[in-house]
This record gives sequence, structure tokens and C-alpha cells, in this order.
Amino acid sequence: MAASVQISYFATSETVPQVRPPAEGGPDAAVVIDVLRATTTIAWSLENGAEAIEAFAELEPLDAAAAAWPQDLRLRAGERGGKRVDGYDLGNSPLAVTPEMVAGKRIFMSTTNGTRSLAVVKPVPLLVTACLPNRSAVARRLLDRDCQQVWIVGSGWEGDYSLEDSLAAGAVAAAAMAVSPHGGVGCGNDEMLAALALWHQWANDTEGCLRAASHGQRLMGIGNHDADFVCCAAVDTLEIVPFQAEPGVLKAS
Repeated sequence: MAASVQISYFATSETVPQVRPPAEGGPDAAVVIDVLRATTTIAWSLENGAEAIEAFAELEPLDAAAAAWPQDLRLRAGERGGKRVDGYDLGNSPLAVTPEMVAGKRIFMSTTNGTRSLAVVKPVPLLVTACLPNRSAVARRLLDRDCQQVWIVGSGWEGDYSLEDSLAAGAVAAAAMAVSPHGGVGCGNDEMLAALALWHQWANDTEGCLRAASHGQRLMGIGNHDADFVCCAAVDTLEIVPFQAEPGVLKAS
């Protein structure tokens, strides 16, 4: 019997097909992943009380939108090349989005890779973000919503494949299969099968995988990010599922 849920994986936003409506064979759910570090930071921001995350691919529209928001209720988070954009309140570290910093505020966010992936699948009916800390919560949400065609989109690094996003894609799919173990979840493409194999290889050493990845090496080369690695590598420590409440705006659920 064919699986009722098909999960496909696209390792970078550049490989995502044109989004069509579900009635025309398109996805009814999309999951965006940027483990190091955008989607981990998004999850922790909302967990710690941020009102919303408004995502932008570019900095100029971010600045314009932020300027129109009340000054005491906004923060600008900008990251390029792993470093905080000069003059911005935040970079892209999940450790920086403490309750004292973000509670009640809207974070206007742009990162090198993750926010670009969000823009690609913005039209999908259910759009959520995942990381290792909330991977089981995301899997349960997909099944609770009776999603049939799920696209997981890795953010990669400037268009190239990233090991850590594929690890998390496999982690989400494995969690969905565990919740629905009797053939209810299947792999929609070979990339998803490969991501599952990667998860089974590294499930007991997620931090080791993140550090071995090229972007992990990049982060280690520009500073001490040990605490970020520990946070981003943690599995199933969050129940929050960031979802697109309106185009480009992520809220907690």
C-alpha cells in the first residue's frame, strides 16, 4: 500500500521546483531548514517570547519594514557570511535571543541563506521551519494537519549543498515515520532517502556532524561558536513550531 504522506527533500532553494497549488500536484506543506543557524534562532526567538519573525531575503526591504514598526517593539537581525551585519541589533545566534532581548518584539530578519529559502516556498499553504531541537514537534504538526505532499527545503550555503541541513531533513522525516510507523510516510525522492541515511549515520553525534560540515568549519574559523553548536545540535528540546501566519511572517504555534 502506498504511503499516505510523501516527503521530498530539496537540498537548496535553487533546486526547488515551481510551487503549484495542491490541486495541481503541488505541496500542501513546506518545511524550511537552516540548522546553522537561522531556523534554530527563529525557534528560540519565538520560544523566548518574540511577537513574530518577519523574514527578508535582502536588507533594504527589511530596513524599510522595520522603520515602519514602533521603535520599542522591533529588532533588526542581520547576518552575512556568518557575521552580524554592522549596526543591527542581532546577528544569527540562538544564544542571543534571550527573553530579556526579544520578548514582545517583532524581529525583522535577513540571513545569508535561510530567509531566501523561506521566500521560495512562501505560497505553500502550510509553511513551517524546522531545526534539530523541534524536529519531532514539526513532524507531529505535519501529520496532525493530514499533509499529503511535503517539501523539505534545505538552505545550503550560497546555493551549495550543506551537510547539516540534510541531517535535519532526515531527522524530521525519521520522526514522522516513527509517529506513523505502518507505511504512512514515504520518501518522495532519492534526496530524501539520502538524508534519512545521513541521519541514521549521525543521529548519536549531531554536534560532530555540524562541526564536520563545511559551514561548521566556517563558523569555527571566524570565532568561538561552541555554545551555538551545542544549541543547534540538541535534538527534541523544543515543542514550538514556527509557522507562516501571513506572507513572510512567522509566529509561534
